[in-house]
Amino acid sequence: MPQTPPPGARPARATALAGAAALLVGCGSTAAVEAAPHAADPECAEVMLSLPDSIGDFDLRETTSQATAAFGEPSAVVVRCGVEPPGPSPEHCVTAEGVDWLAIEREDDWQLVSYGRDPAVEVLLDVDRVASSTAMVALAGPAENVEQTRECTVDG
Repeated sequence: MPQTPPPGARPARATALAGAAALLVGCGSTAAVEAAPHAADPECAEVMLSLPDSIGDFDLRETTSQATAAFGEPSAVVVRCGVEPPGPSPEHCVTAEGVDWLAIEREDDWQLVSYGRDPAVEVLLDVDRVASSTAMVALAGPAENVEQTRECTVDG
């Protein structure tokens, strides 16, 4: 049986995450998440095999695509390995547990992208349900399975 969003959750946020991880309705539903362009990269297998069983209060669920993961139902955190690595960027960069992440606030959610690693790991996050710091710390270990070749820098 599908669960209803917690009180106060914004429908737009649920819609945005559902676009990235369309949910199939049913008992123990599987999240349909589109695979990233380089999901077949062998390093993504290492990332996915080392994911935690939960992030915050949200348990790992099955997904329909290679190198993807979803936590919570409806999804509070969606992970895709194999996205294009970002180049130099004006976006805010945060280091958590030795992993650099570009943190991009979007209209209805946040996008975190590992920086300086190829393939990159993307995280879509409902920050009303799980803090970005919680997700970055929980996913740092898995992201470290991809060698870091560049670091964030701060001018000034």
